Amino acid sequence: MTRRFIAPVFAAVLLAVLSLSALAQTPPDPRALIAEQRTALEKFARMDGVWRGPAWTILPSGEKHSITQTERVGLFLDGSIRLVEGRGYESDGRVGFNAFGVISYSPETKAYRFRSHAQGRYGDFAIVPTDDGYVWEIAFGAMTIRYTATIKDGTFKEVGDRIVPGKEPFRMFEMTLTRVGDTDWPTGTPVPAK
Repeated sequence: MTRRFIAPVFAAVLLAVLSLSALAQTPPDPRALIAEQRTALEKFARMDGVWRGPAWTILPSGEKHSITQTERVGLFLDGSIRLVEGRGYESDGRVGFNAFGVISYSPETKAYRFRSHAQGRYGDFAIVPTDDGYVWEIAFGAMTIRYTATIKDGTFKEVGDRIVPGKEPFRMFEMTLTRVGDTDWPTGTPVPAK
């Protein structure tokens, strides 16, 4: 055989092997992925429902500002994500704070994420389930804001601490909510086909 003949044959054989390899790598079954996500999100099931109670935050001025906080939490997309909406009501009844979040799980990375939208900002953060709640953090350079939640016995308590290396943590947020009941949110009544 001449070199002219060997190179094209080798290229054809290599292309055939690569094509067969690509065919063998079928994408994962979406039903299996959703089932894994649904199972993983059970760690956050204690959040589901409607919650209400007092909350406070420390404003940039140093003033402690109190509100009535509500949360509603439920599953969506066949239980593969958990949606969270928080509303903070001022003493006059108007909404002074509104936030929306999505808790998800990645079968590929085996990690949980929390996508948060609030006050004109958004971010994507790691969230870690604990035995009785969760922890998530926002990094700002050397400073970190750590939110820690405990949910048990009908009480949903979350605190936010500002952590700066070399200093004591500073509590800047706290809410203590009582479970009001179940909710059909966000599934509710979907738009019908006709």
